[in-house]
Amino acid sequence: MKSAIRDDNPVVFFEDKISYSKVKGPVPLEDYVIPLGVADVKREGRDISVIATSSMVQVALGAAVMLEGVGISTEVVDPRTMWPLDERTLIESVKKTSRAIVMDEGYGRYGVGAELAAVVAQGAFYHLDAPVTRLGALHVPIPFSPPLEDATVPTEQQVVELAMRLCGKA
Repeated sequence: MKSAIRDDNPVVFFEDKISYSKVKGPVPLEDYVIPLGVADVKREGRDISVIATSSMVQVALGAAVMLEGVGISTEVVDPRTMWPLDERTLIESVKKTSRAIVMDEGYGRYGVGAELAAVVAQGAFYHLDAPVTRLGALHVPIPFSPPLEDATVPTEQQVVELAMRLCGKA
């Protein structure tokens, strides 16, 4: 948020309410900002890249631990900002692993996930061993009930199953 406030350009800032109760961790004591336009490789991997936004980063990291147990090394990349977008980091990750899942808790079509998948598919096309695959919310109206809402967004198990299929281990 500090980066958004300090930027001279208009900025739209999204926070995921799911993260309020689920994500805890250390916060630096000194002043710090996350630079706009710089992705963060949360976990290095060799076999598949999972590019995840917002609350899906934690889902991707959980799935990466599960995939490690079946011999699939998963790189998890958090783009952090959609514009400017750190295309280079996303593309280099997929060139390294030759496979990609793009995760977003929104619908897979016409949104952030679709755009990220297009950037990766275009930039790493000649390095792909499998199609760039999107994983997003079910194509249903998002329910108001929290348990039903949770059932509509991607889970760690869905990531594991998709990654195993893309890596030829399903």
